[in-house]
Amino acid sequence: MSLIQLYIPSDVVRYTVSQLGELGLIQFRDLNTEVSAFQRSFVNDVRRFDEIERKLRYLRSQIERSDVDVYDFLDEDFASSSRGPRDIDDMEERINAHESRVVKLTMAYKNLQLKNLELIENKHVLEEVSSLFSEITGRQQTAGPQGAGGRSSIDAARAGGMDLDVEHGSVVGHDINVGFVTGVIPRDRVSTLERVLWRSLRGNMFLNYVDIEEPIHDPNQDEPVYKSAFIVFAHGESLRDRATRIAESLGATLYRVDSNAERRQEELIDTMSRIDDLHQILENNNVARLTELTSVSEQINTWFTVVRKEKAVYHTLNLFNYDANRNCLIAEGWCATNDIPAIQSALHIATEDAGSNVPTILHELRTTKEPPTFIRTNKFTEGFQNIVDAYGVPKAGEVNPGLFTCITFPFLFALMFGDLGHGFLMTLSAALLCIYERRLSWLAKSESLRMFYSGRYIILLMGIFSMFTGLLYNDIFSRAMSIFASGWVWPTDKGGEGVIVEATRLGHTYLVGIDPAWHHASNSLLFTNSYKMKMSIVLGVIHMTLGICLQVPNALHFKKRINIIHVFVPQIIFLFSIFGYLVFAIILKWSTDWYARDASGELTHISPPSLLNMLIYMFLSPGSVSESETMFRGQAALQTLLLLTALVCVPWMLLVKPLILRREHQKIISEGYGRISSHVRVSTDGDELGGAVVMTEQEEMQEDDFDFGDIMINQSIHTIEFCLNSISNTASYLRLWALSLAHAQLSEVLWTMTFLPTLKMHGALQPVAIFCGFAVWFLLTFFILIGMEGLSAFLHALRLHWVEFNNKFYDGTGVKFEPFSFKAVLDETEE
Repeated sequence: MSLIQLYIPSDVVRYTVSQLGELGLIQFRDLNTEVSAFQRSFVNDVRRFDEIERKLRYLRSQIERSDVDVYDFLDEDFASSSRGPRDIDDMEERINAHESRVVKLTMAYKNLQLKNLELIENKHVLEEVSSLFSEITGRQQTAGPQGAGGRSSIDAARAGGMDLDVEHGSVVGHDINVGFVTGVIPRDRVSTLERVLWRSLRGNMFLNYVDIEEPIHDPNQDEPVYKSAFIVFAHGESLRDRATRIAESLGATLYRVDSNAERRQEELIDTMSRIDDLHQILENNNVARLTELTSVSEQINTWFTVVRKEKAVYHTLNLFNYDANRNCLIAEGWCATNDIPAIQSALHIATEDAGSNVPTILHELRTTKEPPTFIRTNKFTEGFQNIVDAYGVPKAGEVNPGLFTCITFPFLFALMFGDLGHGFLMTLSAALLCIYERRLSWLAKSESLRMFYSGRYIILLMGIFSMFTGLLYNDIFSRAMSIFASGWVWPTDKGGEGVIVEATRLGHTYLVGIDPAWHHASNSLLFTNSYKMKMSIVLGVIHMTLGICLQVPNALHFKKRINIIHVFVPQIIFLFSIFGYLVFAIILKWSTDWYARDASGELTHISPPSLLNMLIYMFLSPGSVSESETMFRGQAALQTLLLLTALVCVPWMLLVKPLILRREHQKIISEGYGRISSHVRVSTDGDELGGAVVMTEQEEMQEDDFDFGDIMINQSIHTIEFCLNSISNTASYLRLWALSLAHAQLSEVLWTMTFLPTLKMHGALQPVAIFCGFAVWFLLTFFILIGMEGLSAFLHALRLHWVEFNNKFYDGTGVKFEPFSFKAVLDETEE
């Protein structure tokens, strides 16, 4: 990584940053850390594009609300090429014009909808109140005297000398003043209105309502609402006013209705005519609005892309330092050293696009600052690197565990998941994701499926390694495979049910993996448990040894050779003295024929020793080994030597490094040297190199910050942690055995309880039973054994890498390289 400095003329700065954003190779540093975000030079430009983006979001919301199809078209010539200020101004004018027209059409459309709502509700009120008056009149005619004397209540009021107050909708006489209030209210509030009116008016009212059958579209709520038309009769002006206020407080809309039937009919006809005219106006407005939104939808993706790019450009320009004397901007940033020629080419293109004769100057600076970590990945290695980055980003120059994770992660997963059939299904699924990755790229947009799509190559390798270990385990859907000749033969006469027979060993060994004869043996579980348990220990010690050995390249790169002699060496000796010896004992036990007989037919060995007891008594009773646990001559002496060696390594790790650092520090102080820290800065006060002078700025002499107590405490923690973790981490690798056993047994249970009984059935229903049994077995296998068990094995393999492997050598305290890139800006915005 290189720290570079750019001197960019003011007239080409926007073109330059645009080209660098398309390239995506520089991570710019903030040179204005002491300036607040609101006081930076280009804050007004950022606000300008924020406002444009707000208008585009409004237009897109209107497009989505109107169900207008958005074109996926992206004008690459305009979105990816260099855009001048005039192009941006033209785009802004077009967006403003479209937004203004859409706002006017939308407001007019909403106002027309509100007017339409008012007319529709008024129509329903007129219809329902008319029917209500007709019902009351009919009841009065039925209850009154027969013949010509029967009159309605309103006619009776007129005959009695009462006038009809049309304006207030009331009947006014000499002694009475009964009026009514009409309107519509949401159906679910009718009962509330009735109770409140009854209590507030103390029963001096009469309420009647009719439910409106069809829902009424309310533009304020943008959804259909069921409402009811109501009429309230009350005595006196004050009671009517009170009823009016109560109804309005409950969300009712009130309408004045004439008490005269003929006038109501005329008003109803006029209202329906106005509704028809308004529908025509609404349709014309909607057509004009949809036409405008359709024209916007053709360019909105391009506009969004350009606006977000331009806003990112000005955000980046706010990181630069402005030199008023030279009329240029000064930028600093990190980039890969190999990418400097590509950056220089982009700077040349930007100068040509701007039509300027003054080029941008690039300088590579000398610095002692720690650079960000840049790791080049592709679509295959990206998933494995993400696993490492989730633990911690490596420092610049630190050994990257991602390289080893590409192999060790799927291998450890396969040890727990080993089954040829299950591995084949997993490989097939991952292969389809890899082959059709472009067609299935939409999976990356789904939050629940993104993990499977981004980790498709991890799943592919896990499936391939699972097929390999399944071949070694001789497991395919919990069944054995007889690919090669077995090394055992069962007697033809098995003696009937309940009789234990012993297989006869032949003179050869099964060529690859576990002999299929073990799958039919009653002691199969004892054999596989012992085999996989020891295998887990061996592979775990090898994996941890690799992690400890990776301390060496780290120490060489950071020039800390003291860590090789006084950290790596005692740690590897301590590990090999205990668990290296255990691995040796396991291999020796595997390679020894414990049931071999001599010429006289006697056993040459007593019995296979218990390695667990041997390791325990190695600490409890050093120097003595019982006869039943003796594996070779001189075992007791060797165990004593190894134990003493491990004990010596503990003070070696604990004391030697801190004492050496203390001696070196005292030597420096005695010679009169202090600690000076420096960093490179660029001065703009000189005239050399066109105004750029690379200088070394020395900070003031710092106080002595060497603290021997802190170093001892830190070293003590690391020593104790390593010694204890050597035991716990080794035991942690037993999860390889435990999960492999669980996976095999669960697979056996599914086969035995779902599919195998259907194969033993007889009769006409056997084909149907086989089909149903296979379907149940396959679904449970796929979702439980491959889905849930696969996820469990994945998490355990992840833990083995993070805890047991990475903590041996990996700090993970680096900062990830995040270059300024338009692609990253657009991807982040979409998420």
